Amino acid sequence: MDMTENLRPSGAHPTDQDPTSYAYGNAAHGSSTAYDGSAGSYPPPPPYAPTNNHRRAKRPVALLAAVALAAAVVGGGTATLVGQLNNGSAQAAGSTGTVQGTTVSQSSKGTVSGVAEAVSPAIVEIGAASSAGKSTGSGVVITEDGEIVTNNHVISGAQQIEVTLSTGKTYTADVVGTDPDKDLALIKLRGASGLKTAALGDSSQVKVGDQVVAIGSPEGLTGTVTSGIISALDRDVTVAKDDSGDSGDSGRSQGQGGGSQQWPFEFGGQQFNGDTGEKTTTYKALQTDASLNPGNSGGALINMDGEIIGINSAMYAPSSSAAGSGSSAGSVGLGFAIPVNTLKADLDTLRAGNNS
Repeated sequence: MDMTENLRPSGAHPTDQDPTSYAYGNAAHGSSTAYDGSAGSYPPPPPYAPTNNHRRAKRPVALLAAVALAAAVVGGGTATLVGQLNNGSAQAAGSTGTVQGTTVSQSSKGTVSGVAEAVSPAIVEIGAASSAGKSTGSGVVITEDGEIVTNNHVISGAQQIEVTLSTGKTYTADVVGTDPDKDLALIKLRGASGLKTAALGDSSQVKVGDQVVAIGSPEGLTGTVTSGIISALDRDVTVAKDDSGDSGDSGRSQGQGGGSQQWPFEFGGQQFNGDTGEKTTTYKALQTDASLNPGNSGGALINMDGEIIGINSAMYAPSSSAAGSGSSAGSVGLGFAIPVNTLKADLDTLRAGNNS
């Protein structure tokens, strides 16, 4: 919208500056006397009454434009309020894949600290206990009443799920729906309300070189923030579909141990971090050099506006023999995330409790 008021120079509207004065006399009282040019008669009224509407009509438009601009400037700071007001329609929003939540304020946009401050409250630690032991992963809160997105391999086979918020408060969670083919799962906290939520962005707009922030609970260190860039797009990554004893972050307790059996996946025809087993699934992933470690599974990959663009799902780490030590090394700059548009397209299925 052109907000500049285009005032025309004086005289551009002849009717605005018409000095002629008309006396209507009896016409004001309903007289229809015609002007015949003789003395004592009155001239007819002009074709239309003089008006300044041309000039005045534009001022309210300019004022409204200025108000709209001011609203846009403070829009970032009101995103949380909008998310709260729209919470009642959060379930309906899932049909279009739209999830509103906290984003970075205008003054902190483009900074890692701004992203961390805005989004960290919406990232949780997930502890999944099964007969094989306890696995630790991460999750992203998408509704105020406790819907959380994570990886399927984080909660696969779990008999009990405990979720810890950034505040330290813990909840018990139930599995709502899983999609092993996409390595996605939706869980729901019992008795939760008023939680901070994350906003889901648009992964189709992601470009190589974009700055990103990863938040999760690597090695059980809740709320860890790392940063980097998107280093590649559309990587074919293969992961295990279920908990077969060598998938996900299983085999660990409090983030310890596990060796080369942690977080197995295949990429480029090779297997990393252990055997993926027979039941696997392949998806197109975002590649990032933001540091990811065991426990980051299911956490968030975030753009600099504070929008979730991916769900962290796999990392490369040298095996213990390659690393020359008794345990696997940490991230070496090869991490992978499920694009958020894949999640948005799958929300209805997950909420319906359908398993692929």
